[in-house]
Amino acid sequence: MTFRVAAAQYPIDAIASWDDYAGKLARWTGEAAANGAALLVYPEYGAMELARMFAPEVWSDLRQSIDFVGGLRRKIDALHAELAERHGVYIVAASLPERDADGVATNVARVVSPKGRIGEQRKLIMTRFEREKWHVAGGSEINVFRTRLGTLGVAICYDAEFPLIARAMSDAGAAAILVPSCTDSLRGYFRVRVAAQARALENQCYVVHAPTVGEAPWSPAVDVNVGAAGVFGPPDLGFPEDGVVAAGVLNEAMWLYADIDPAAVARVRREGQVLNNKHWAEQPGAAPLFAKIVEL
Repeated sequence: MTFRVAAAQYPIDAIASWDDYAGKLARWTGEAAANGAALLVYPEYGAMELARMFAPEVWSDLRQSIDFVGGLRRKIDALHAELAERHGVYIVAASLPERDADGVATNVARVVSPKGRIGEQRKLIMTRFEREKWHVAGGSEINVFRTRLGTLGVAICYDAEFPLIARAMSDAGAAAILVPSCTDSLRGYFRVRVAAQARALENQCYVVHAPTVGEAPWSPAVDVNVGAAGVFGPPDLGFPEDGVVAAGVLNEAMWLYADIDPAAVARVRREGQVLNNKHWAEQPGAAPLFAKIVEL
């Protein structure tokens, strides 16, 4: 079944209140649904704009921003569940840092179904900023999400730069891997984009990249955001010659739309000029990782 994906080039705004945030999410989600999207992908750390609705000592402090934004997770998830049900869509909610009972913060994205079910993927490998300044730790479990659209994986930003993570998702049946990102330079953006294209080639699947864009000088966490959304596939049978299914306009706030055809993935894996997915195991040392299947 072919379906339309919407990848957000999402601006970080100076959110003044919860109602401002809820209104923004309703507008963005409603627009994508009105344009036929069945799957909406918001970026990494997009939820950090909520820190601005608290006092300056909160939004200007890295540690406190985790505590206050992470503390809103239940309310944020309920909003996304309501929007997913209202529009009959799946939503990858913008990731946020959340502290567990032991005080350890991790970066978690959530996949929300039209029936309100929620699965989560925690980022596994931290960047230097997350490790050294923000003190956010990596998760440990790779999940895939079985939906009526097919099986989906979520590789958050830097995770997309490590092939074995996406490979575990592919082995578990993912025909599309979703890459929410947040990068503060062109180099950072291109690292994630090149990685997304490489994962599409290796696994002969779709990869959907959704970044934050614009400037938020008030935030020490997401002050500069550089990127463009993209939908990529293998440059092989049934896909574009360069593997670029769709590409957004750099640094513009917008939705990028593309049609995803899981049957095209099955065909290129079966009949492609090369069979990267099938031949992966022939690499020396290609020991598999395993992903847990979450039913949504």
